[in-house]
Amino acid sequence: MSKTISAEELTTHATKSDIWLAIDGKVYDVTKFLDEHPGGEEVILEQAGLDATEAFVDVGHSEDARNMLTDMLVGEMAAGDSPKKTIVPPVNSAPLRENEPSLASRLVLPISFAVLFMIYKTYF
Repeated sequence: MSKTISAEELTTHATKSDIWLAIDGKVYDVTKFLDEHPGGEEVILEQAGLDATEAFVDVGHSEDARNMLTDMLVGEMAAGDSPKKTIVPPVNSAPLRENEPSLASRLVLPISFAVLFMIYKTYF
């Protein structure tokens, strides 16, 4: 008999050491798969404790990926219960600072000077 999982219970499993996802009405414990996920752990961490059906389908996971889920099955979502989609910042991410230039924009000027210097040295 399959265990019934409430949306509230699902949301309590949203840490790097305990990750559950809901996909197509079924709940999976993907904690042990975190390091093996080909798309990186960040993708899974963003969906931790949530209904990840849309993200899972949008990526176009293979039938093999779906078959792997059977070993991770915890139970089924309670009828009519669906975890709320919330925007959760990635685990261990630094807070974003407003008006801070990106790494690329900070490198443009030094790289430009280096290229101009090399051109100058080559032709003069």
